[in-house]
Amino acid sequence: MLSKALIALSLFSLLGESSATAFEPLAWPSMQAIAGWQSPWVLATNSPDPLAKDIVRSYLTTLADQGFAVEEQGLWVQTGATAIAVHQPYRPSSAASLTKMATTLAALETWPINHRFETQLGHTGTVENGVINGDLVIQWSGDPYFVWEEAIALGNTLNQLGIQQVTGNLVILGELVMNFEADSTFSGELLRQAMDVNRWSDEVYYVHSTLPSDTPQPAVAIAGEIFVQPNVATGAGVQWLVQHQSLPLVPLLKAMNIYSNNVMADQFAQAAGGAATVAATAAETTGVPTTEIRLINGSGLGVENRLSPRAVVAILLGIQRQLRPHGLSISDVMPVFGQDEGTLIYRELPDQAALKTGTLNTVSSLAGYFPTRDRGPVWFSIQNWGGDLELLRAQQDALLLSLQQHWGAAPPPNTFEPKVIMGQRPYLLGDPGRNLPL
Repeated sequence: MLSKALIALSLFSLLGESSATAFEPLAWPSMQAIAGWQSPWVLATNSPDPLAKDIVRSYLTTLADQGFAVEEQGLWVQTGATAIAVHQPYRPSSAASLTKMATTLAALETWPINHRFETQLGHTGTVENGVINGDLVIQWSGDPYFVWEEAIALGNTLNQLGIQQVTGNLVILGELVMNFEADSTFSGELLRQAMDVNRWSDEVYYVHSTLPSDTPQPAVAIAGEIFVQPNVATGAGVQWLVQHQSLPLVPLLKAMNIYSNNVMADQFAQAAGGAATVAATAAETTGVPTTEIRLINGSGLGVENRLSPRAVVAILLGIQRQLRPHGLSISDVMPVFGQDEGTLIYRELPDQAALKTGTLNTVSSLAGYFPTRDRGPVWFSIQNWGGDLELLRAQQDALLLSLQQHWGAAPPPNTFEPKVIMGQRPYLLGDPGRNLPL
């Protein structure tokens, strides 16, 4: 009952068109509206906090003293259903890779959390004594994390099926993106290299060394060339051998956000219908006006990707609402400080906070949540514009640590403890169990 009430209250404050000024919390429901669930904890979480506003005011003053234009800085800090402190809250500004949060929400709206992208391998001609007398054919369906490890596992599966040689070509039906390379022909070359140890570079040997020690080195020798056939229907006569399944959707999103991978993000956005669809989905799901969500792609590359601080926090809460019924949380699709490296290394941030960074030449942004003793999960978006990115990052870190000190450090609630640990089963790249013989 409490969770439903908090969701409703969150929507009230996020969707309302209040005329709040900087540092003024948005209006929140009257006491009569929450009389049925007014616990002391809920009331404390949603009460105004003048000292927190002072901390934010000091942060903005420091930026001004350091030469940054205060009107170019955006901020939203929320606890419970109350915006504790805001600055330029409705002004869409360059969000950089915070755009990936909108892409994450759109992906969760588009596919079930256990969705897997499938890649099939087959052949033309005949198979005799381990030799395909024809072509090896691959049909890729959008797996954004198809990398060395996955291709090595596919080669080993072909060996286990008795395939050791291909007299013809490697034929790509449609397109193929491997190792985040959008050129299908080049990706085909990488796939051929990964499946044949005799073609391995030092990089492939290194990746293999990170796999379980009993992982074989595949040897599938392809004699011909790489051909791309854009018309998928040309594969009607293919005899399929293996169906490769990607990692599930949630760990794929986690990997995208840990490393802020632009290619993965743009692939997700394209598969979901394009940047306009991602923006529309985010607006519809959160109720934030479309004027505050302006996207040209799914990755955040380009200053034209603009989000308001209110929109970013609303998107984060939308992601949390999508994941919570499945026993997951925002920490399962975003990097967690102290656990995941990626873009959070060399930062000084609240421990166990789930955070997303964003960086362009003149943009530094940071958004997510961090746990506190007195206020529970604190949701925020900081969107800075200026030339000295290192200085902006340092001030962001100092602001969050000051707020955490004010409200008290605490471990995350049980519901926020990450369940998706990348690099460990079942979220291990190169797992042969995801290759299903056909």
